[in-house]
Amino acid sequence: MDKLEIIVKALDEKLGSDIAVIDMRDISAIYDTFVLCSANNEPMMNALVDNVEQKAAEQGYFVKSKEGKKNSKWILMDFGDIVVHIFDKDERELYNIEKLWADMPRLSVEEMLD
Repeated sequence: MDKLEIIVKALDEKLGSDIAVIDMRDISAIYDTFVLCSANNEPMMNALVDNVEQKAAEQGYFVKSKEGKKNSKWILMDFGDIVVHIFDKDERELYNIEKLWADMPRLSVEEMLD
C-alpha cells in the first residue's frame, strides 16, 4: 500500500467525510497531491490527525510539519509530496479549495478504499 492510500484509508477509518484527492503534479515542484477531508467537530479533527500520523508512521512515512493546533478549524499535515487538509465542515465551505483547484485532476478515493 502506498503513502496516499494509507492516508486516505486512515481518514476513512475515523469517519472523515467528503474525502477528496487532487493531483497537483502538473503545477507544483514541491508536492504531488492535496488530500482534503471534513470533520464534524474538534475531537473528530484530532482523531483524524492522530490516525493519519499513526498509520503513516507504521509504514515508515512521517509528517514533516503540522499547522493548526488546538481550537483550529483547519489542520494541515505536510508529508512532503502529499499535503493533507483536515477541515471543520463550515471552514471547508468558506475556503472552498476544491473550487480554487477545480481545473486539476482528481484521483478516485473509492479505488483507494477498495
